[in-house]
Amino acid sequence: MGGTGEAGLLVVTAVPAEAEAIRAGLSAASPGPTPPAAAPAGTSPAAAGVTVVPVGVGPAVAGAATARLLALAEAAGRPYRAVVSAGIAGGFVGRAAVGATVLASRSVAADLGAESPTGFIPVDQLGMPPELLGAGTAVPADPGLLAALRAALPAATVGAVLTVSTVTGTAAGTAALADRHPDAVAEAMEGYGVAVAAAQAGVPFAELRTVSNPIGPRDRSAWRMREAFAALTAAAAALG
Repeated sequence: MGGTGEAGLLVVTAVPAEAEAIRAGLSAASPGPTPPAAAPAGTSPAAAGVTVVPVGVGPAVAGAATARLLALAEAAGRPYRAVVSAGIAGGFVGRAAVGATVLASRSVAADLGAESPTGFIPVDQLGMPPELLGAGTAVPADPGLLAALRAALPAATVGAVLTVSTVTGTAAGTAALADRHPDAVAEAMEGYGVAVAAAQAGVPFAELRTVSNPIGPRDRSAWRMREAFAALTAAAAALG
């Protein structure tokens, strides 16, 4: 990879609360002073070799911000060895329970395409040349990185994690997504954008989520944010 070494692992979240939960888990797993780490301005080294950055909500800002962080690190001669998209998510009922930890086998652009009278048509079925789809509509997790996370988190549920720009909030929408993606276990809003940025930079990628709510008709009373953040802190030890 060249340069003067590596900047370690980059972990990106949507919001600061997710980043803080991960930093807490990394600190608990690696007590004691943290050596200074070279990182681009505006980022926060959470533990030796791990930088955690909240980059914003949704695939566009997450992808753009991740691409910038990767490019800055490479330009500084300290490229990141891998990037992980992490945070909380909704879980498909019967596939990933509230409080569960999920590892993505692949990150899928679930609502990138076109509506039609016969249903949703994924963008890769609309005649687009592959080179215009970047990494395609689904980016698999790096096999080595996923294997390491599975070894560290043996109780985690593994399956596709869907990336959506509009969170699912109806029974019909939930059923349609579950039917189109039978291997999907959760949905979130950033993973695919981060995955494309990593793929374009040639950097290994993985996605880690903890489940805060069941996917279905929108019901704030069913959200269990405290449990999801606690699970995220516990899972973060696998990133250290």
